[in-house]
Amino acid sequence: MEEQDKKENEEYTGEIKGGLRPSMKLVIMGIVNKKPKSIEVTLSSKPEQEEEEEEEEEAAEADVGLQLKVNFTEKAVQRNARMGGKWGPAENTLSFFPFAPGEAFKMEIVCEHQQFRILVDGQPLCGFTHRLSRLASLTALRVFGDLQLTKVA
Repeated sequence: MEEQDKKENEEYTGEIKGGLRPSMKLVIMGIVNKKPKSIEVTLSSKPEQEEEEEEEEEAAEADVGLQLKVNFTEKAVQRNARMGGKWGPAENTLSFFPFAPGEAFKMEIVCEHQQFRILVDGQPLCGFTHRLSRLASLTALRVFGDLQLTKVA
C-alpha cells in the first residue's frame, strides 16, 4: 500500500535541450489524483541539484522563467517568475479552471516571442509575458504534485 501512495505524488525533471525558443511547445499529460491539493510546473535555468559542487553556485537561486502553480482548493492557477533570486508579482487571472480530480489532462506550454501561452485540453487557459529575456537559458522542466504523469514531451 505504501508504495502506491509514493507514486501518487510524482516528480519529473527533464532537460530542454538547447533551452527554450519562440515557437517551441512543451506538452505535459497526466491524470490528476483523486484528492489533489496542487500541481506545479516550473521552467528554470538549471536543475536544482543537491550536489555539493552545485551548492557553492547557489543552484537554488536558478532563474525561473515560468512557474505554474495549480491550486485545487482555490481553483486557481498562479503564474510567476524569479530573476536574480527575487520572485516577481504573481498573476492569477483565469477564464476557467480546467483541472478535475481523477481526470486526465493535456497541458501545452507554447513559447511565443512575447509570452508563454498555456493551453489545457486544447483550450487557451492563460498567458504569461516573458520576464526573462534569455529564453535559451531555460533548460530545465520540472513537474510535481498531485498527479500521475503519462507523457512529457
